[in-house]
Amino acid sequence: MFAIVEIAGLQYKVEQDQKLYVNRLKNEKGDKVTFDKVLLTVNGAITVGAPAVKGISVEAEVLDHVKGDKVIVFKKKRRKGYKVKNGHRQQMTQIQITGITGFEGSKKSESKKSASTKAQAVKSEAPKAEAPKKAEPKKAAEKKAETKKTEAESSNANSDNKTVNFGEAHELNYHLRKHGLSQSKANRETLSTLGKELKEQAGERILTHEEVDELIQKNIKKFEEIKK
Repeated sequence: MFAIVEIAGLQYKVEQDQKLYVNRLKNEKGDKVTFDKVLLTVNGAITVGAPAVKGISVEAEVLDHVKGDKVIVFKKKRRKGYKVKNGHRQQMTQIQITGITGFEGSKKSESKKSASTKAQAVKSEAPKAEAPKKAEPKKAAEKKAETKKTEAESSNANSDNKTVNFGEAHELNYHLRKHGLSQSKANRETLSTLGKELKEQAGERILTHEEVDELIQKNIKKFEEIKK
């Protein structure tokens, strides 16, 4: 349990039997003081004042009047020969918190709040009945699986690794070098023309590496061999 209370214009967090230093109070040593401006309290539940919590007060006892540590105040004006050095010790009062009173009237309301929060927690913990999932028709699922398989097969068959791009010179040179033929421009042109003819005959747009190799073997006389 603690409270935020305003004492001599400053706010402090106080607890039971706590000792603290505050700005100088008018009370004498040994006097008991009561502070009514309590801004916030925590006693099982948090209560925020607007601006102060009603019915709550902090009681304390004045232990001693002391001075704070010395603070040096130095002033200087350059090129004027002006220097002033002063010291200051703040007048402080040491107090001890003897109690935080006013919670007895609010116990009933706090118990009601705790009961309501427990009931809400129990409701939230109760498992919710899951809605039954609609079973997808078998025919529709089978059709989806078949379409996925056909798409995968077509993509694998027409992938860039398995087909020959006649617009790339290095792919044509690869097949010419494979069969011991010259990698000249004329050989590449003859291979591309033969590939176009084969595509028109077969009605295809793409040729695989195996089809290109068979095409070269059938028409190997039309190519120039590597000069030894």
